[in-house]
Order: sequence, then structure tokens, then C-alpha cells
Amino acid sequence: MTSGIDIESGDEGYGREDDDGAAAGESDREPGPSDSLRTFGAVTQALREHAGYSRAEFADLVRFSKHTVESVELGRRMPDESFVARADELLGNTGALRRSSQFVTRGRGDVGLAVWFRQWARLERVAVSLCTYECRLVPGLLQSEAYARSVFEGTVPVAPDDQMESFMARRMERQRMLSERPTTPFSFIVEEHVFRRRFGDVEQMREMFDHVLELSAPRNVTLQIVPLEAGLHACLDGPVRLLETPKGQRLAYSEGQQNGRLISDPKEVSLLYQRYDTLRSQALNAKDSRGLLERLRGEL
Repeated sequence: MTSGIDIESGDEGYGREDDDGAAAGESDREPGPSDSLRTFGAVTQALREHAGYSRAEFADLVRFSKHTVESVELGRRMPDESFVARADELLGNTGALRRSSQFVTRGRGDVGLAVWFRQWARLERVAVSLCTYECRLVPGLLQSEAYARSVFEGTVPVAPDDQMESFMARRMERQRMLSERPTTPFSFIVEEHVFRRRFGDVEQMREMFDHVLELSAPRNVTLQIVPLEAGLHACLDGPVRLLETPKGQRLAYSEGQQNGRLISDPKEVSLLYQRYDTLRSQALNAKDSRGLLERLRGEL
């Protein structure tokens, strides 16, 4: 889970929204299970039964409801950090559950808040530095309102209108972090083709470019674009986010089609930082990147 991870959020409420606009209070909704979630649940159940506890007895001992224990064991619910710690201690204290929980992801077929991003959002809020590489779409922290709305409208399953407005409000609110924390360095590396991808009408495209240029103008925000002619590079495995906590711990977050993963292993995080730093040297510098965005805007 997050054992050893430095989470010191001064604003606990900030973690109530993930980058997909998931709403507060929905973290306990039971998602469509992932394979890793089912596996973790099956192992937990096997260990419980081997120890001779009924589900009700086990629930009392780990201080969670019987319904919660059942949901975890059937792979319908993401295990809470305290659940993992208490269950591991109760079932032999081998560390098996703690270690395996690091690789558990949840299904994302509903709008439930992904646990890993909820933790990442809290960390992001107090990070002393934040780096983002994107090859799919404009990073959420830089999206214009029209762009964000197009992203949400294109998601499957389709979000109801009332949820759409909630998602939009949270996305725009999250961007305030860039201006409210002027001494925190924010670094973005984005592929050129991301900005060339059309959406909406010409006016909305211009608005998107203006919005990105405005948000990346402050001295603490650096935007670099990887030009099309740069060719293949070290970050082709996909988008990644990196941050450093107030205590100097480096962490990473990686997200795919149906899962997300908070990465705390020092060796893996170090490798991702190396890849990011290498790509930073291959991308256009901040001045040339702004120039490219201005040219793309002028071509509309």
C-alpha cells in the first residue's frame, strides 16, 4: 500500500478529485474488479480461512464491517491501507499482504475515485516539485475549459450532465495550484502531436493555446515540447508523473487504460527520473516551446 510514503497534506479535501474528475465520497463505491484486485482478495480469503477465522470474526479483529471484508475478498473493493496493515499482522505478519497490495489496481468502469490517484493528489498538493510527461493529451493542469469538457464528453461510459459540471469545476479548481504555489517548480514535457490534435472549432483551439501559454508563463512553470522530428526516446513506455515530498522522498505515478499505480520503490522511481531528465534534454527549451505553440496557434 503506502507504507513508508510521506503524505503530509495540509488540505485533505484536495485529494477528493482525481484527474478523471472522480467525485468526493465515491471512493467506497464498488468498482468493476481488476485481475489484481481479485487476486489480492482471494489470497486474503485463503489466509483468513487458513487461520481459522470466520468472516465475521475477522471483520471484528481488523475493525472493518463484514460487508467490507466480503467486498475485499471478492475483489469488489480496493483494500484500505489500515485494512492491509491489520490483516497482515493478524494473518501471520509475513508482509505478504503489504507487499502484494502495492501492485493492486482497481477497475475503473464507474466514476469511483481511484485510490492510487487520491493518494497522489494529496502528495501533489504539498510536493516541493512536480514533473509531468504526457503523450496522449494536454495535461489536466494546463487544459482549457473547452478542452477539458471535450475530454470528459469523449469518455466511456458517458457521464451524466450533472456529473459533467462537477468534473469541470474540479478540473479548473485544481489548476489554481500553479498560481497559488509560486515557489514550487512545475515541469511539463508534452509531445508536439498532442497540441496538433484538433478538437472543437478554431476558436476553441485558439483558446486552448492561449490558456496553455498563460498558465506556463510564470517562472516556476516550465513547459517543454518534444518536437515531431525528435524521433524515438526514453519515455515511450507512456505518460508519467514525478514528485518530491517535503521530506525529500521521490515518488512516481503511472496510469494506463484501466488502472493507475503509485510507485514508491526507489530504484524504479530513480529510473523514471533518469528517463525524464534524458527527455528533458531532447525536448525544445521553454522559449522555443512557447514559440512553437504560438506558431501552431497562428496556423489555425
